[in-house]
Amino acid sequence: MAAPELKGTRVTVVGLAKSGVAAARLCAREGARVTVTDRRGEAELGGALAALPASVTRRLGGHDPADFTGADLVVASPGVPLANPEIQEARRRGVPVWGEVELAARFLGGLPIVGVTGTNGKSTTTALTGALLARDRRTFVGGNLGTPLSELALSGEPADAAVVELSSFQLEGIERFRARVAAVLNVTPDHLDRYADVDAYAAAKARLFATQEPDDVAVANARDPRALAMAGASRGDLHTFGFGAPAPASARDEGGEPGPEGTAIWFTPRGRAPERYQLRNRALRGRHNRENAMAAVLCARLMGVPGEAVQAGLDAFPGLHHRLELVAEGRGVEWVNDSKATNVDSTFVGLAAFPSGAPRVVLIMGGRGKKAPYAPLRPLFGGRVKALLTIGEDAPAIERELGDLAPTEPCGDLAGAVRRAAVLSGPGDVVLLSPACASYDQFANYEERGEAFRRLATEQAR
Repeated sequence: MAAPELKGTRVTVVGLAKSGVAAARLCAREGARVTVTDRRGEAELGGALAALPASVTRRLGGHDPADFTGADLVVASPGVPLANPEIQEARRRGVPVWGEVELAARFLGGLPIVGVTGTNGKSTTTALTGALLARDRRTFVGGNLGTPLSELALSGEPADAAVVELSSFQLEGIERFRARVAAVLNVTPDHLDRYADVDAYAAAKARLFATQEPDDVAVANARDPRALAMAGASRGDLHTFGFGAPAPASARDEGGEPGPEGTAIWFTPRGRAPERYQLRNRALRGRHNRENAMAAVLCARLMGVPGEAVQAGLDAFPGLHHRLELVAEGRGVEWVNDSKATNVDSTFVGLAAFPSGAPRVVLIMGGRGKKAPYAPLRPLFGGRVKALLTIGEDAPAIERELGDLAPTEPCGDLAGAVRRAAVLSGPGDVVLLSPACASYDQFANYEERGEAFRRLATEQAR
């Protein structure tokens, strides 16, 4: 795909989050006359404006329709719906509208890309796939995960491959963006404030497969009918991952509880014998991470990463911050930071990552609730939770709905909960921060909460 000639063209970039700023910088570097527009004002945008070149025209606090209809190209940030009336009018007048990843890909000279989408697990799978590829080649990892793809085009740094997390918002704006390997992990209802229904949401994600060629590869979760249908529409070779016996063109985990050496992942290339990989890394504990690991193994091996590099990458992967992250260990106790679990569904996944049979988890929950019931967690408490420590605004509701299942103590704040957890836990136990709540009652965000837990846990583990 040849890079577009932007010199002297009029480009309007809509939305000044990280992706929009990177897109504006890239267009300006290519000699375009760039206008950026955002409904937010200067005070709200702050640092984003400082990163823009002086040549960029700023339209803040609202949109001028003329900036859209008078442009040669409109580039939309992921947070800007393409149903925006100004964007729709530009399209009616024949102005091309691209998403940021579409723009970036056109400046990457056909760089092989692994694209990862899905409702849950995208970040872990993207980061893990990137770590596996990086064992064998120079690899950029980013997209929705954190670093916009345009930053790679801007950097000039050499890369042999890119692994990109792709949201439905990003995929709405692609036309020629092509993934050598495209993976969809799962599809469940999400972002229904932006989409009419789950079918419309899935259709946005399915665009990842529509641009593939016959020599590309599609990867899908074998237990998810929507994911299979989406990937099955690709012109590429379909591979699946899931639980069960080894099967052709797949990655499989035979299921069951992990043993002392973890679990085995079987990758079976089409027409060849199965290959066995061991999943024993505590950063990838839990059934959901076993699925993420199968998807990553598929993506890496189908990109040609040698088997020994894949195994080394699985063993060394540190995990993502604030997602079942082991932050301290001492006196036989593991301290695990799952601060990213800001809703009940996420805490369900985090708690289920630990085996049942003996109550070993001292669970810290609480914060600003989202008015969702905590009762769905009840089936996981028996044989897992040794004690429940509550914090923050929603502590009374958590105790009311779950307090009969395990010894429960209100601790007020995180520091108090950590001190109490140190008293209650012993060798073989896990202290798990998995709040099921937002952090805004006591912290600026879940990252600040997770870092506070790391510091407090490290002190107690000494």
